[in-house]
Amino acid sequence: GKCMSESPTIEYITYAEDFKMASPSTAIVLFEDREVRRVWHNDEWYYSINDVIESLMKSDNPTSYWGKMKRREPSLAELGPKWPKLKLMGKDGKSRFTECANFEQLLRIVQSIPSPKAEPFKQWLAQLGKERLEELEDPELIIERLRETYRRKGHDEEWIELRIQSVGIRQELTDEWKERDVEEGREFGILTATISKGTFGITPGQHSKLKGLKRQNLRDHMNNLELVFTSLGEVVTTEITRENDAQGFQECNTAAKEGGEFAGETRQRLEARTGKKVVTSENFLDNPMKKTKKLRDKND
Repeated sequence: GKCMSESPTIEYITYAEDFKMASPSTAIVLFEDREVRRVWHNDEWYYSINDVIESLMKSDNPTSYWGKMKRREPSLAELGPKWPKLKLMGKDGKSRFTECANFEQLLRIVQSIPSPKAEPFKQWLAQLGKERLEELEDPELIIERLRETYRRKGHDEEWIELRIQSVGIRQELTDEWKERDVEEGREFGILTATISKGTFGITPGQHSKLKGLKRQNLRDHMNNLELVFTSLGEVVTTEITRENDAQGFQECNTAAKEGGEFAGETRQRLEARTGKKVVTSENFLDNPMKKTKKLRDKND
């Protein structure tokens, strides 16, 4: 761990749904080298208690440790109703209900952990809270911080701008779905898979498997053309959804199918023209800078 005088490493990674400005979705932040899952709930971030304990204590069994903490300190057990169980995705890709805590509650938990690493963790929480307040005042900071995250990962500016644009395009589409009585979660996932199937001939799950991804965000590992065609499918779907005034899941799914097919036909025309496949197994898991150049060269 870092000494107390140093600032903890903080990094934002988009996860599951894309990063959302107005109402952020499920995401992961890193405390030093450990992942901490979080979810937007009741207008604030809630963090996985198990992930926090694992990050702080390097515990192999954070659930057991958390149970011992509650038995050791009755005040923590009494706060039980305040630890909401929220759905978070596990390492196996399955969503499960997990006990979570907000900033204030996390600080209470950290105070009860006898570890010299508690102080850096408090600094980390304070920094996250400060950044959230800044983002409420100026939402553009979210996008700039996202850019900086991708720069640190070694992505070039062309890829970063395409990725940022894809976030806005995705947001516009999901806003339409919400207004048209499509349920977040399962139905959003099905519609997204419909667009992907039409665009690339494979679902997001199959696309991730092709790239050798596990918990990583698929779009963070797409090449430039994959991002472009993903956005094309979603832009066209948004326009068709509006034009048809689609209502409910079934009508929106019809629009998603049409949007994906339009992008897919365009992709096939490009592939026939260039003789190159748009979808590749390349990802950015190793040496992103070299991969970015390699993927760009492949698409030239």
